[in-house]
Amino acid sequence: MEIDKENCVPATRSSSPSKKRTSVADSLLQPPSAKKRVALGQLTSSLDTGSVHNPNCRSQNEGYREKKQTRELKEKKQEPSDVIGESFPDLKKCSFSSSIYEHLHSLEIEEKRRPLPDYMEKVQNDITVNMRGILIKWLVEVTEEYKLVSDTLYLAVSYIDRFLSAHAVCRNKLQLLGVSCMLIASKYEEITPPHIDDFCYITDNSYTKEEVVEMEKDVLKLLDFEIGVPTTRNFLRIVMRAAQEKCKYKELRLEFLSCYLAELSLLVYRSLQFLPSVVASAAIFLSRFIIQPKEHPWSKSLQCYSGYRPIDLKECILSIHALHKNRRGSYLGAVTEKYMQHKFKCVAMLSLPSEMPECYFKDAVDE
Repeated sequence: MEIDKENCVPATRSSSPSKKRTSVADSLLQPPSAKKRVALGQLTSSLDTGSVHNPNCRSQNEGYREKKQTRELKEKKQEPSDVIGESFPDLKKCSFSSSIYEHLHSLEIEEKRRPLPDYMEKVQNDITVNMRGILIKWLVEVTEEYKLVSDTLYLAVSYIDRFLSAHAVCRNKLQLLGVSCMLIASKYEEITPPHIDDFCYITDNSYTKEEVVEMEKDVLKLLDFEIGVPTTRNFLRIVMRAAQEKCKYKELRLEFLSCYLAELSLLVYRSLQFLPSVVASAAIFLSRFIIQPKEHPWSKSLQCYSGYRPIDLKECILSIHALHKNRRGSYLGAVTEKYMQHKFKCVAMLSLPSEMPECYFKDAVDE
């Protein structure tokens, strides 16, 4: 019980969150004012269960000798798979991850897991595109406030769009839908998800626990309790392997910049027309272009990993390119402010060339 107490979200509220937990329903009618948030304390990391005093464990010297012998054996005799990996890296990498990627891709194209790209026009009659953007902007801030992983945010937005694709929602219930979807996503992704009380509090107690639970039931019923769905974040992890295959060390700036561009698209309604895998690939394409504008951003290895040619990504790339140029406007500023932090290498401050060379949308190149 003590471990659970250490890992749970603090119940004590600081003065800063209380100032900014205004209702999104109110902000739908007027632009929200920019206020600096102080995030809650980070969740404690998992405990180290290893014991250095266990008499049954082998000594460190013994383990070191065994590792040394293993290295010497590998140096004397190289396995055929290593030779294949050096001669045909694309073949080895594609065969290694193709089954995972193909499975995720088969799930993302299922109709039941995809929101309607035009549900605002066909289903909704009270809420607008701008209201959706304000809601997701607020959820980005909630994610930062409670130190939630980005997968939770992507899942919550997926649930919101899929629910709005099937049910008309009035504007005073839109924030209720948002916190309920965030509650479901945090239960799926987080080790210690926030409690219902925390979500009620962050809405300035605009909704009761019973209302949140009831909306949670409605969302789960729509999802048929299949809450696992491939998101842009999942595909970013896979394609990023190919993007960094030539790097001796991980290029954190490339990773953070790709995440930043992907989150920008998350807030924009028209991005629903693109599959998550397309958005992920386009974000990496554009990130490589921003960091090294003189080099072709798409290699054959990336094409092998993602299954997309540059021309297949062109529409999505140009869409994200336009978002980046207008990122300081409206509700996109929340994501930009987030990625201006030092912990994200200040990638939101990187400048983007005004135009992209047309030749980059031709065939991929060898690196």
